[in-house]
Amino acid sequence: MADTEQPVLIYDRVDRNRRNTFLLLFVFVALLAGASIAMGIVLGLPYPFAPLLIIPFLIIALITYYRSPQVALAISQAREVTKADEPELHRTVENLCIGAGLPMPKVYVIEDGSPNAFATGRDPDHAAIAVTRGLLQKLDKLELEGVIAHELSHIGNYDIRVMTIVVVLVGLTALMADFALRLTFFGAGRRSSNRGRGGGAGVAIIYAIALAAIILTPIAAQIIRFAISRQREFLADASAALLTRYPEGLARALEKISDDPDPLEVANKATAHLYINNPLREHKSLLNNLFSTHPPMEERVQLLRGMA
Repeated sequence: MADTEQPVLIYDRVDRNRRNTFLLLFVFVALLAGASIAMGIVLGLPYPFAPLLIIPFLIIALITYYRSPQVALAISQAREVTKADEPELHRTVENLCIGAGLPMPKVYVIEDGSPNAFATGRDPDHAAIAVTRGLLQKLDKLELEGVIAHELSHIGNYDIRVMTIVVVLVGLTALMADFALRLTFFGAGRRSSNRGRGGGAGVAIIYAIALAAIILTPIAAQIIRFAISRQREFLADASAALLTRYPEGLARALEKISDDPDPLEVANKATAHLYINNPLREHKSLLNNLFSTHPPMEERVQLLRGMA
């Protein structure tokens, strides 16, 4: 009976996390649209011209979207390896790609003793997996398969695209807010034509609300980004368990990665969300959990063992 229930539990987890992620993305886009309207109000621009402010930001976002995977790999000091360089690693990735029906991604190794890994790219045809030397040295075969399956699940579920878009949108939101606030400090939006559109008190209230929205939007965007990242980690765990049919392998790997004392020297706040486990050692608190890119490790392990 347990064997027939296992796939149902895994598929249920996958479906639930996909729904939650799409909901969060919808809220994110709505938040970005609201920030655009607020910026137009604060700057006092007429409606036909206000949307044009978005064009330069969208150009920046587009460039960032296409360049961010290469930047992430460069920041992480990842080195591309061939099958001759790392035959066991390549064989593991190839076998799991066949099982998942995915094209072979580029494979990178980070020469760092801390066990960790991440996937990046725009889609399965432009994807890469990076693992640390510590991961290859400290995990056994089944544990390594679990981690690779997790990263391939990020690729197959298009998490890499979702998170790239989210990171770009967060940066775009912060850039828009900074731009609007700087112009406001120089007096933009306080023209007499802006004050005379229907009463000083009403306009002042709208102006204050719009200004507050610009200030708070980047904070809300970051919280949504972290929530989406956590959902995608749960989804990748469930998908990896489905791919390997051995959730215990990934559960053991996550415990080893979490308990390892070696810090990941190449990690920073810009790339921390990519890794299978948060490489930045932070104090545990309610506030840090709210702004964490990863769900609690104990919860991930518990859910994986519940699928076994």
